[in-house]
Amino acid sequence: MSNQQFSVKDNSRVRIRPPRKYDVVFHNDDFTTMDFVIQVLKDVFLKSEIDAFSLMMDVHKSGKAIVGSYSYDIAMSKRDKAMALASAEGFPLKITVEEQPELPF
Repeated sequence: MSNQQFSVKDNSRVRIRPPRKYDVVFHNDDFTTMDFVIQVLKDVFLKSEIDAFSLMMDVHKSGKAIVGSYSYDIAMSKRDKAMALASAEGFPLKITVEEQPELPF
């Protein structure tokens, strides 16, 4: 038996894309109090008092605002937790999760 060595060069490239991000969007309504929205932003989305107030005003003035961008599971978990808090308090807070557009490589 001969001891031959073979060299194989693999020229294929694998592109691994980062996971898709999803925006959590708060929508304005006429019933959910501003104080409650601020509290949810602080407790669930871990925003500072100043950031929570600023986001709440964006929602109030623009009708909606993106409060965070997360992986799908985290975005859905935060949305569900915030909506459960709103439901427990009797508020009709609407929160949606929207997929960010895919960036070209």
